[in-house]
Amino acid sequence: MERVILHCDLNSFYASVELLSRPELREVPVAVCGDPESRKGIILAKNEPAKKFGVRTAETIWQARQKCPELILLPPHHDLYRDFSRTINEIYGQYTDLVEPFGIDESWLDITGSMHLFGGDAAVIADGIRERIKKELGLTLSVGVSFNKVFAKLGSDYKKPDATTLIPPDGWQRIVWPLPVGDMLFAGPAAQRALAQYGVATIGDLAAMPPELPERLLGKMGRQLWEYANGLDRSPVRPQHEKEPVKSVGNSFTFREDLTTRAQVRRGVSMLCDSVAGRLRAHGLYCGAVAVGIKDPSFKSISRQKHLGHSTHLRSELLEAAMELIDKAWKPGSPIRLLSVTALALTDAQETYEQTDLFAPQQEAGDAKRENLERAVDAIRKKYGGKAISYGEASGRVLHTGDDGE
Repeated sequence: MERVILHCDLNSFYASVELLSRPELREVPVAVCGDPESRKGIILAKNEPAKKFGVRTAETIWQARQKCPELILLPPHHDLYRDFSRTINEIYGQYTDLVEPFGIDESWLDITGSMHLFGGDAAVIADGIRERIKKELGLTLSVGVSFNKVFAKLGSDYKKPDATTLIPPDGWQRIVWPLPVGDMLFAGPAAQRALAQYGVATIGDLAAMPPELPERLLGKMGRQLWEYANGLDRSPVRPQHEKEPVKSVGNSFTFREDLTTRAQVRRGVSMLCDSVAGRLRAHGLYCGAVAVGIKDPSFKSISRQKHLGHSTHLRSELLEAAMELIDKAWKPGSPIRLLSVTALALTDAQETYEQTDLFAPQQEAGDAKRENLERAVDAIRKKYGGKAISYGEASGRVLHTGDDGE
C-alpha cells in the first residue's frame, strides 16, 4: 500500500502573523527582520508584495532596501510565532497522530491510516486543512500531497501561496524530473556546484546518473540524493512526541564590532564553547569532533573541523580544539563578524580514540576536576539563571557576572 504524505508549509509565516494585527499593511511590501543595531539586520520573512520586488529571506536589510526603498520593516515576535505553530500542529493532530514538524512553519502529516475518516481523497483533505487554517487563524498554507516526504515537500514548494499540489505515484516523473536539482530537500549550494560539474541541472539529470557517481562526489548524501531523485525516499513521518536523535550541537554569534585580535576571538569562542558544552551535558552527550565557522564583514566564510583524541563535553577542551582550528585558518588583524562552534560525532558515552600515555592518570584527574567545575556552573545557572556566572578567560577562574552578563 502506497503511503499518503502531506507537507504543510505556512506562507510567509512570520510576516503573515505580524500582519494579522496590521491589516492596513497587507498590500504594501513588508518584511520581518532582525535588529540592525546588533548587526543581525537580515530579512527573516517577507510578504507577497515584497517578494514581487525580489526581496529574499536571509539577505541584509541594505540589500532588500536597494530593491525596495519603500519596504516597511517590522521586528520579530518569536514567542507569538511559537504559539501559532503549536496551535497549528494541534489542528494537524486532529487528522493523524503522525505529525512531524520541520521547523516552526512546516510539518509532514502521514494520513495513510486515517484518510478514510475524512472522505478518502488526499487532495480534498489537504484543501480542507488549508481552508480551516485560513478560517480559524487567518493564515494561508501550501500543501504538497505525495507518496513520500521528499516529494510532498516538493509539492508544497511547487505552487504558492495558498495551493494544493498532488505528485501521484503514477507519472510523478513528469512533474519532478524537470525541476531544478536545488529544489530537492538537502540539495544545497555545495551539492549543486559539485553536481553541475557533471552537467546535472535538474532532478531528472541526477536520477539518470549511475548512483556510484553522486556517492563518489558527495559521500553518503550523494547516494541519498540519487535515491530521492528516483522516488526512493522511505523515511517515516516521526510523531511529534518522538524526538529525532541529536546529530550536532552548535551555536553562533554575530558581534556588534568586528574582532581583530586573538584575545577578542578567544573570548568569543569561549562564550560559544560554554554554551555548546552546557547543551551537550544537558542532553547527556559527548562529542568526538569540533567544527568552527568564521565569517568576515563581506560575508566570506571559512569552516574547519577536527576529530578529538577522546569524546568530551567540557568547555575547556572544546575551547582549545576550536582555537587550534582558528589559529590555522585565521590571521590576527583580519576582521571577524561572526563565529560559530559546533560539536559533532555525538555519543552518549565517553570514548577514547587514541592510545593514552604515561601521564594519563594525571590527565584523568584533571578532567575530573574540570567536569566537577563545569557541572557546578550548570547547577548555579539552573538555580539562579543563565547570566548568574561565567568564565573569566584571562585569569582562568569562574567569575560572578551579575545580571548584565558582562
